[in-house]
Amino acid sequence: MPILAGQNVTAGQLNRLQPRQFSAAATSALSASTTYALIPGCSLTLPSTAATAAWTATGVFDCSVTTTHTTNLMVGRLVVDTVAQAGLAVHAMDTLDRDTVAMLWSGTFAAAGSHTLQMEGVISSAGGAGTFQIYSGFTVTVTETV
Repeated sequence: MPILAGQNVTAGQLNRLQPRQFSAAATSALSASTTYALIPGCSLTLPSTAATAAWTATGVFDCSVTTTHTTNLMVGRLVVDTVAQAGLAVHAMDTLDRDTVAMLWSGTFAAAGSHTLQMEGVISSAGGAGTFQIYSGFTVTVTETV
């Protein structure tokens, strides 16, 4: 809803006009398996004061391949309020290496209130080994409607 000329504006409306930024970083490494798991420390619980608040997230996955596999992948995802988001950060496991893999996501919160966002990691299938290292993390920006 726009602010109209001559309208009395409340402090709450002005506060919602400012985008708010939240960040989380890994507190320890995650030895990946074939089941998605939370990267330790990469979880945020944040508020929205209005329905349809828009959010954008940038995630960085610090992928370290410790045992190669010709076809397997290290995969990172973002989960918002228990729903996995479209878009995956993908790293091939065919070389013993360590890379930073990034992904961008965006969406809206259906309702006002508390929301949980978390980064998870997995290996696409059995074989090979890898770790999501300590330099993994993400930042979320929430922009509310007036």
